[in-house]
Amino acid sequence: MELYFPTEFGEQLAFVGASATVLLGLLILLLPGSVLRLAAFQVGEVRPEGYGSVRAAGAQYTALGLLPILLAQDWFYMALGIAVGAGAFGRLVSFVFDRGLTVRNVSIFLLQVVLAAGPLAYAFGYL
Repeated sequence: MELYFPTEFGEQLAFVGASATVLLGLLILLLPGSVLRLAAFQVGEVRPEGYGSVRAAGAQYTALGLLPILLAQDWFYMALGIAVGAGAFGRLVSFVFDRGLTVRNVSIFLLQVVLAAGPLAYAFGYL
């Protein structure tokens, strides 16, 4: 089986978004302590269950990004875009209710918007 790389620009953009999601998921999966510190958590006494939860979230991001890459179907790109977009929406809610309007939070929000926009634009036929 060979890896399929799309020829259309819109699908290439969606593919890059899925690939970036896989890489971020692997980063979360393999380096949970560093990712928690990067996300502004104070990592001290973390029980194994805590690291397990973070690693599980990383594995879910990895799998969510791998599905459209491996199966190359519009529906999987749409699911990826919706899931990452829902994460961006959650961060937007945090801006309002948690006083989370910080540079780090806004940066991650913008990254999530960009990662969601490519797959959604492709799935809905805008690119």
